[in-house]
Amino acid sequence: MNVQLETYNSKRDAILNSTLLLIKEYGFHGTPMSQIAKHAKVAAGTIYHYFDSKETLIIELYIRTRDQLTEALMEGYDQSTPYKDRFFKLMHNQYNFYIQNEPAMVFLEQYVNSPFAKNFPEKDSILFKEKIISFFESGIDGGYFKNIDPRLLGPTIRGTLVAAANFRLSEQMIYSEDDITEVVQIVWDGIKRQ
Repeated sequence: MNVQLETYNSKRDAILNSTLLLIKEYGFHGTPMSQIAKHAKVAAGTIYHYFDSKETLIIELYIRTRDQLTEALMEGYDQSTPYKDRFFKLMHNQYNFYIQNEPAMVFLEQYVNSPFAKNFPEKDSILFKEKIISFFESGIDGGYFKNIDPRLLGPTIRGTLVAAANFRLSEQMIYSEDDITEVVQIVWDGIKRQ
């Protein structure tokens, strides 16, 4: 790999990673660019070499984090298995991603509950749309789910898994794999076509 490209990518990644960690601790407004630069160990002006504004930085972090979530969701995905089994696999993977990546979970929740989601709906992970949204659309088209807008499934499912992950991360409740399977079963029962 080209040394300049490697340096470019490592600084860019350091900025994105620092932003993710700091937003988890301080939120969007409590994380100034100067703090991000200090945490990433880059000069303050360096951030603007990679991102023209804090807004751009946050949007790109959102897309990158959704790409990472998608990759985690698709781990072990087998198209040849029954749809319900694939659904359960994706939901277990999503819960595990949240447990293993708390800053990413917190960031995604802050983002979807912020003006960014409303003001920039077109700024999203192409990978997420191609893999995850299409999975749910095929569930609706295939008659597995109630005939509802696939965008309504996201908050329903995400909210349940985020709540379970938050309980686990705060050590209020330690869930076994069987417990998560029961949670996913409840979600499945709520959205499946009768």
